[in-house]
Amino acid sequence: MARRPLSVALALVAGAAALVIPTGFGAAGTAQAAAPGDKDVTAVMFEWKFASIAKACTDTLGPAGYGYVQVSPPQEHIQGGQWWTSYQPVSYRIAGRLGDRVAFSAMVNTCHSAGVKVIADSVINHMSAGSGTGTGGSAYTKYDYPGLYSGADMDDCRTQIGNNYNDRGNVQNCELVGLADLDTGEDYVRGKIAGYLNDLLSLGVDGFRIDAAKHMPAGDLANIKSRLTNPNVYWKHEAIYGAGEAVSPSEYLGSGDVQEFRYGRSLKQVFLNENLAHLKNFGEGWGFMESGKSAVFVDNHDTERGGDTLNYKNGSAYTLASVFMLAYPYGSPDVHSGYEFSDHDAGPPNGGQVNACYSDGWKCQHAWREISSMVGFRNTARGQGVTDWWDNGGDQIAFGRGNKAYVAINHEGSALTRTFQTSLPAGDYCDVQSGKGVTVNGSGQFTATVPAGTAVALHTGARTCGGGGTNPDPDPGNGTSGASFGVNATTQLGQNIHVTGDQAALGNWNPAAAPKLDPAAYPVWKLDVNLPAGTTFAYKYVRKDAAGNVTWESGANRTATVPASGKVTLTADVWRS
Repeated sequence: MARRPLSVALALVAGAAALVIPTGFGAAGTAQAAAPGDKDVTAVMFEWKFASIAKACTDTLGPAGYGYVQVSPPQEHIQGGQWWTSYQPVSYRIAGRLGDRVAFSAMVNTCHSAGVKVIADSVINHMSAGSGTGTGGSAYTKYDYPGLYSGADMDDCRTQIGNNYNDRGNVQNCELVGLADLDTGEDYVRGKIAGYLNDLLSLGVDGFRIDAAKHMPAGDLANIKSRLTNPNVYWKHEAIYGAGEAVSPSEYLGSGDVQEFRYGRSLKQVFLNENLAHLKNFGEGWGFMESGKSAVFVDNHDTERGGDTLNYKNGSAYTLASVFMLAYPYGSPDVHSGYEFSDHDAGPPNGGQVNACYSDGWKCQHAWREISSMVGFRNTARGQGVTDWWDNGGDQIAFGRGNKAYVAINHEGSALTRTFQTSLPAGDYCDVQSGKGVTVNGSGQFTATVPAGTAVALHTGARTCGGGGTNPDPDPGNGTSGASFGVNATTQLGQNIHVTGDQAALGNWNPAAAPKLDPAAYPVWKLDVNLPAGTTFAYKYVRKDAAGNVTWESGANRTATVPASGKVTLTADVWRS
């Protein structure tokens, strides 16, 4: 039997219903209001091995300006290929499929050297749902974890929560999808959890995402946090909002940030069913939690599978929603970076080893030019409110961030050509979305054409092209003449679309040297390539898989001619089966 009977737990909750932190529970350190520092964007590297994350910190995350990287749960867990096995702990040793203690420590040190802090996704509400041997060799049963927990450390309610979220006791004392529920009101359990988190702090971890936070009383979590060697560490609660539910996410604001799930859900509704013009007062104006204490995202590992939010399968809507999130000053953004899936339970390709972005099914959203370039935009615009808002009443919007930055987003089916009014200083800028130059006149205006499903973004930290963001694939299309490719082509897991032809820039008909097109607007794949003015060239598209197998599109070679100035537009191409 748990050392704190369920009846007592319910009495404590009832007696302190009006309090965020019930009387008698230890107080936490000062609540952290938004990710600290000048860089508040977190790249969430879902199910990436620690060694792969270390490389990403050096190659992409640090240079792009990400402030944090969030790693999947590092503790030992049940065996199995599904992603959710990482969320069923069997011990607090760092011995999961993503790497051991040495790999974890090396990753933290490497990321710190790249200027990126580390957040650990932390599973402390529960243990597992069965019995066996963990990924690190530990034997366990559902209610017995030798040397760590026994049945006495679990809550007395041994039934599943189910769909009853109107009963606080049910939500916080019963079992989430059948997982053994820890009695976090018990001093022993609190001490063990704090010991685990302190161990991660000793390895240099800078913050924690608290998984399933709403299933633990806010006072329990505040007490655990107060026991840490750094009680003011960054702390982000996963507390999912549900209208009319007994447990409110706002209860957890006393000890840290809270993930605002309504944000991603609302972005999906707006981008798929409403008008972007409605986003003018997005955030607190929509009834969301205070901006300075809210963590936001377009999608996460649960919502991309459950359909609550947009995901990579939504093409340009997903990409533009990410651009908006990073441009608009509400909350601290999480950029999800995961892998392709058709089976919602499927675990990471190669057990989490990322050999290269866009191969083996890894999506690498954190490195998409459209997204990574906006991290620098956000860092530059920090502290500036929304100015110079414009919209067409539909799905074309533009706004500034004081005299630091300006973005225009076109979510309609045709190009937007307009003279935009900004508060930017006059001069030359780089549109970090396309890598092309833009000039702002003395009145703060610039004229641009924004193609359908794309954006234009300027900021004072990118006055000349060649900077303004990280692109993992060298962009061969920043010049003034060439070709703008765009082909509508569907792919399977691990496949990519390339273009090849009779020019060196196109690989000289060698598929191994053919440049890859960008899938950010999937199923349309895009790429700009520099070619000399007046060049007539032949080309075809090829589909390549992770094993290097090549499928050529059918039909005769396509041909085009580069104009005397500018680029030939080939964005209406369709893959020929």
